[in-house]
Amino acid sequence: MSAFMSISHNLKPAILVSPSLHHSSSFPILLSFKSPFSLTHPLNLTRRLFLPSVSGIWDALTGANNNAREAVLAIRRGMSLFRQGDVSGSLVEFDKAMQLDPRQKAYLWQRGLTLYYLNRFEEGAEQFRFDVAQNPNDTEESIWCFLCEAPLYGVDEARKRFLEESSCFYFLPLGNPRPVMREAYNMFKDGGDPEKFVAAFSGGRDSEYFYASLYAGLYYESQNETDAAKVHIVAACQSSYGQRFTVSVEIGSSTKTFCSVSIFHDEADS
Repeated sequence: MSAFMSISHNLKPAILVSPSLHHSSSFPILLSFKSPFSLTHPLNLTRRLFLPSVSGIWDALTGANNNAREAVLAIRRGMSLFRQGDVSGSLVEFDKAMQLDPRQKAYLWQRGLTLYYLNRFEEGAEQFRFDVAQNPNDTEESIWCFLCEAPLYGVDEARKRFLEESSCFYFLPLGNPRPVMREAYNMFKDGGDPEKFVAAFSGGRDSEYFYASLYAGLYYESQNETDAAKVHIVAACQSSYGQRFTVSVEIGSSTKTFCSVSIFHDEADS
């Protein structure tokens, strides 16, 4: 099965994902916010490699009640609905998961993304801040927290509130395989030139160019420069790393580009 992206005159897409490797003349799009697993890199075992289902597995082994298992199923349904473009429906499932098993809140970065795209910025920022407090080696959640807070407080104030680098990198091993995320973090935290950021990784690995283009687009989005944002996000879609999945995108009305598609996939790096 394959699907295609169609772009209209507005900016907020609803999305459908097809795990097809067939390419088309349209623009495929992929987001994967996990560090790719490769034996050539130091093993950085963050909680994302295990997913929030770990608590459900533990409860299954210890004979606990069904709440934890039902919470895991709700998260999976939420992820599936998000990939299908039903963002509101995905939030219902993520909230249900938290009600069933409150421990899941510390792992539900997916819920934060959903809240961001529903323009529920305050709740999204709260989710990301809680996530980083529990998991201090996450960097992308700090960026997404900034993206939620910029519309609320303005870019300058959001930058003052930015989660400090020490909170995010203290536990990262030396030689982290994603220097692009360090640079993205610094750009959002301190300000910078998205064009130079992309140029610095344009000759690197395919995944680095993808993430550089993506986060350059998101940076422009936080500055309300929607045309520049779209240019870089589409460039991420068109990159070889971004073309691993094809999707259907129908743009709706919004001031920001809905760019999350395969955000719940861990892809092996090329």
